[in-house]
Amino acid sequence: MSKPNLLVVCPPDHYALQNLDAIRDDATIHIGNTIEFVQQYGPAAEILLHTGFGGPIIPFADVYPYTPALKWVHSLSAGVEKFMTPAFIKSPVPLTNARGVFKRSLADFAILAVLFFYKRVRRLIESQQARHWDDFKVDWLPGKIMAVVGYGEIGRECALLAKALGLQIYATRRNPDQSSGDPILDRIFAPSALAEMLAVADVVVAAAPLTPDTHHMLSDAQFSTMKPSAIVVNVGRGPVIDEQALIRALQKGIIAGAALDVFEVEPLPSDSPLWDMKNVLLSPHCTDRTQNPDWLDLSMQCFVSNFRRYLEGLPLENIVNKKAGY
Repeated sequence: MSKPNLLVVCPPDHYALQNLDAIRDDATIHIGNTIEFVQQYGPAAEILLHTGFGGPIIPFADVYPYTPALKWVHSLSAGVEKFMTPAFIKSPVPLTNARGVFKRSLADFAILAVLFFYKRVRRLIESQQARHWDDFKVDWLPGKIMAVVGYGEIGRECALLAKALGLQIYATRRNPDQSSGDPILDRIFAPSALAEMLAVADVVVAAAPLTPDTHHMLSDAQFSTMKPSAIVVNVGRGPVIDEQALIRALQKGIIAGAALDVFEVEPLPSDSPLWDMKNVLLSPHCTDRTQNPDWLDLSMQCFVSNFRRYLEGLPLENIVNKKAGY
């Protein structure tokens, strides 16, 4: 059996490529990040690993036209909106991603956000810095409602950790029946009932993928239905939240606070009002970038595991529904 040709779009000197050593005997691997490289090795490529890290990467839309023999494409990211070109969506070539790889570290951030606001951590730090013995009350977590918008791998992991703190878990997903009987959930809502769920939520966690249907799904109308005490957390994709609407809601006291790991424009522009808001906790999209184990090593190992399944003729894991966009 001949070795499959693996095209890896990535700077050739990136440290995470060491993970490919485990399959070098089983594949003919070509690594590069120039259009000339793609033009040379793309036509024979059977598998495409589009890394998306290590600086500016040739967009998938520019690579795909040179890869007529593809049988499989893998994204090292969980987000796959940049792969959704009309031609690729129509093709039979499967797309897999890193779904689930970063769910725990992102869920950790969601819990950090809950504790940050309900235990008034900013006030604790400011009082400590001022050497001020500031005796105040904090909130009780059991019984609070966490509403998860997008109950996939990340959303469920956030719910799992929150459940352990005594929160009730409500969630919405495109196909509610897929979560029927889930012991973590107290209630599951269809997308059409989003407003009903948001109206009773204490914490709203945005964990939905970015698709045409989810773009700005949390905007002025949705914020206006929330409690004035509600906290919004985004660990999914930046444009799922209408950032300007969020800023208005925070400035006007329509909601109480927000914890954000992702943004509509990254890096977040220096003139964004979000930087100066005391009712906002910001992460520069680094919540999932763990050190030990290294986050990119984890993602590469996910690909290597799937590659072995490919060689053995087993069904690939983490197959993306290209028509749905996730």
